[in-house]
Amino acid sequence: MDRDTDSQAQADLLLAESLRWGVSRLASRLRAEQPGSGRALTRLAASVLANLRHSGALTPSELAAIEGLQVQSLTRVLNELEEQGHIRRSRSAVDARRQDIAITDAGQGALREHVQGGNMWLAEALRQTLSPAERGVLQIAAGLLEQVAATEYSTTARGNPAPGSADAEGAAPPL
Repeated sequence: MDRDTDSQAQADLLLAESLRWGVSRLASRLRAEQPGSGRALTRLAASVLANLRHSGALTPSELAAIEGLQVQSLTRVLNELEEQGHIRRSRSAVDARRQDIAITDAGQGALREHVQGGNMWLAEALRQTLSPAERGVLQIAAGLLEQVAATEYSTTARGNPAPGSADAEGAAPPL
């Protein structure tokens, strides 16, 4: 690696560390601001519902991949969400062997209630702490963070693309 590339790699590592710390602190604070009402959602249940709300119906395999889990690890959470009426399972119109999972109106309401306190705190903290221009920068950063979170790149060893990843083969990841 040449000096410029090494310097950029170090700067990227420092940025990653700083960003990770900031995101972690913000996530902790948002969890602390969530109400302890009745039957609160677990972190995983809330994440599953949020993914269904943002992406539409997904298969258990797709949800597991998003969460970084095995399908079997989601079974209990999906069963509980279905028992509570927060999700609906149905057979895919495309492939009868496939099961699609969709969020229900009750699930939308449970998710909305779950994040309401944290969202209210965050909105007020943004208003009190940041200028309109800084809030605009955060709006752009939020979209960029979503792009980073959606990336298929992973490492198996420091700096080496995982086999089968887009960077390893120079092509788009398999569907």
